[in-house]
Amino acid sequence: MALEADIRHLSRNPTFAALEADALRELALGAETIMLRKGEILFRREDVSDCGYLLVFGSILLETDPGQGEQIVRPPTLIGDTALITRTRRPVTATAREQCSLLKISRLHFLSVMNDFPRSAERLKRIISDRLVQFIRELDGIARDVPD
Repeated sequence: MALEADIRHLSRNPTFAALEADALRELALGAETIMLRKGEILFRREDVSDCGYLLVFGSILLETDPGQGEQIVRPPTLIGDTALITRTRRPVTATAREQCSLLKISRLHFLSVMNDFPRSAERLKRIISDRLVQFIRELDGIARDVPD
């Protein structure tokens, strides 16, 4: 029952929705459920990252520095998607705004699943590539609007 719910939660996220059903099942099998109380910190800016988190319920405040650049995320947000692929440092501090439930997916498990399901890995590669191209176009548009 919990496994099926975790698979459903994963499939609601646009990144994971592209994966094959069996790949989602494997991700869910290796995921760990994390519960946070209001005000609890999931991670701090500059922490070394080794996993991503899928927000299942609740909301998380992501902030670069207190009072500067912040964003509130809600389900089915994937927090730390880059950490699923490579070692990096957290660019933000993540704090629960209310009681939250998240699925923690380790990088090692994610990469193992992608290795076992190459079609899913290829789909994910295309999605990430498309997002990067779109991001570059947006940056180009901003750069054109900035006076010299």
